[in-house]
Amino acid sequence: MQLKLVPGNSAGTVTAYYLSSKGSTWDEIDYEFLGNLSGDPYILHTTFTVDGTPIREFKNLESIGVPFPKNQPMRIYSSLWNADDWATRGGLVKTDWSHAPFTASYRNFNANACVWSNGASSCSKNSSASNNSKPWLSEELDTTSQERLKWVQKNYMIYNYCTDTKRFPQGLPPECSMS
Repeated sequence: MQLKLVPGNSAGTVTAYYLSSKGSTWDEIDYEFLGNLSGDPYILHTTFTVDGTPIREFKNLESIGVPFPKNQPMRIYSSLWNADDWATRGGLVKTDWSHAPFTASYRNFNANACVWSNGASSCSKNSSASNNSKPWLSEELDTTSQERLKWVQKNYMIYNYCTDTKRFPQGLPPECSMS
């Protein structure tokens, strides 16, 4: 998918596309682009939520008791919304409404997904939503991709809850020890 984000002064805006299930224990995968002042780069904010709880990596760790978003159908959404109470420099920079209307666009979107019907998924451990021989539900990063991910995290990550001992004084969540 190609995205065209809000041009110019986009401080306080969030352009998002995300997958989400319904209910009180929802699964959600967000890609949010936090706007900024003209000339400053966008910040990519990602959130992975399983059973209503944010997780650090999108990796299946059910074997150690960490829920994985595979048991309920999700829909895809996109939105452009005002988040000037937190999105730009922690809410210090507000939306300049004289630049409205704010617009963003998407093109060349192609979904490759499992279809849910009557509470069951069309994907199984032995099948794939695409023509590839390896099911995408069991894909993992190779060594090179893991190194690239670590480099991006080291150089660009602003917040990592797996290092937030103030938020988790009784101990970090179990998935944090698996990365």
